[in-house]
Amino acid sequence: MPTPGSLPSMAPIAQLAYVPSDFDATVKYWTETMGVGPFFLIENIALDDMRYRGEPTEARFTVAIAYWGDVQIELVKAENDAPAHYNGEYGVKDQLHHVLQIVDDFDAAAAEVERKGGEAIVSGGFGGGKLAYFDMGAGPGGLVEVLEPAEGAQDLFDMIKQAGIDWDGSDPIRKLG
Repeated sequence: MPTPGSLPSMAPIAQLAYVPSDFDATVKYWTETMGVGPFFLIENIALDDMRYRGEPTEARFTVAIAYWGDVQIELVKAENDAPAHYNGEYGVKDQLHHVLQIVDDFDAAAAEVERKGGEAIVSGGFGGGKLAYFDMGAGPGGLVEVLEPAEGAQDLFDMIKQAGIDWDGSDPIRKLG
């Protein structure tokens, strides 16, 4: 049982995210070696009002998302060199980059994370949802993403999860959008 007021008490971990040095090889590893898939690709994402350390940024990135049971696996690829959570001092490669907590009230959750010493390094929106990546003081690889998803996002997550339940290995990468 999580300690009341701790980060785990806010929401369970919904996602493990990685920034691979070789995106295609990493998708192949997850699908062929680990048997996780299919991965759904969302390309060239630009968050609404994206900010890095409080300053606007034009960062763009691509993600591939699949599920391993109830845990979402996300692979992130930078599409440019603009300041963001996946390059510079936070550009750790080939290891755990961040975890995701999905919450109902972003503002309350963000305030709680900040109260616990987290620093929002990236913030923005996506499709009407709100999100931020927090450095909890553990340095690179220790980021926590807090997301209040847009309406309909859970349906998308459920569809991706369902696709993996009896996945036969066909179409390991499927484009969205």
